Amino acid sequence: MPSPANQQRTLSARVNTFGQYLLERYGQRVHKLALHAGFTCPNRDGVKGVGGCTFCNNVSFSPNAKDPPTISEQLDAGRAVLAKRTGARRFMAYFQAYTNTYDPIERLRERYDTALVHPDVIGLSVGTRPDCVPEAVLDLLARYRARGKEIWLELGLQSADDRTLARVNRGHDFADFRTAVAAAQRRGIPVCAHLIVGLPGEGHAAALHSLDRVLELGVAGLKLHPLHVVRHTRLAIDWRRGEYTPLELAEYVGICADMIERTPPEVTYHRLTGTAAADVLLAPQWCGRKWAVLNAIEAELHRRGTRQGDQAVHSALHQLASTA
Repeated sequence: MPSPANQQRTLSARVNTFGQYLLERYGQRVHKLALHAGFTCPNRDGVKGVGGCTFCNNVSFSPNAKDPPTISEQLDAGRAVLAKRTGARRFMAYFQAYTNTYDPIERLRERYDTALVHPDVIGLSVGTRPDCVPEAVLDLLARYRARGKEIWLELGLQSADDRTLARVNRGHDFADFRTAVAAAQRRGIPVCAHLIVGLPGEGHAAALHSLDRVLELGVAGLKLHPLHVVRHTRLAIDWRRGEYTPLELAEYVGICADMIERTPPEVTYHRLTGTAAADVLLAPQWCGRKWAVLNAIEAELHRRGTRQGDQAVHSALHQLASTA
């Protein structure tokens, strides 16, 4: 079986991956280091709701979710592992767990600054909700970017359908996402939109609809996740009752391939699948095999003879609008 590095190069031939974007921009491999900064979420602390999204258990995707070390300790530990595994010497500090713009600006600045002073960190990728990006936070991120740091705002939209957002208890709507994207773009901050494929009540058409709506707003990056069922969530209860059925691998691969073909080639894909640890993953089991999923997506694009952008319309529409 090809090494992960070779697999990534094969996929990058058909998809504009974030790893390839960083390699071309900085002339060397740059990896994201996922961090848990000790923040919470307005959908858990009662401001927007309690209990969080129906599918959310941060332990399923966040390192050290229960008792995180300091930012510096996490960076040092992650750097040691990735440097040995991949040879990477430069890193993006990825503030991943929960809502990483949801705290007083002084505390946010302290966390961000701690990451940026690390000698091997070139920038920040900040994951948050579209209803939690106040002007002061965006101004801070814009100042980092003006200093030459690689800065990305990652907005967890998940679906562009307000009915689905209400069904999974997101606590925000698509209008919040539109407002946040526009505010970031005014400051020159690139936005990566997170979309979940296979949400309750959604299938192939819904995934393409969500993709089209975020592309119309001019997002610079995309991150796709298959919805997987993890322990200690309301979705797990629905799954056990037979009220939710996850996508099969072939379904997810087909939808992903269609979305990739529909995406303009200049948009970067930060992720094409998501995984969960075996001790929390309930279903589908293929969500525990990252490279099997990525290989299947690449194989499907190869079978079709297509690549990212082959079915895109938004680039052409944007060009027409700019010359009108």
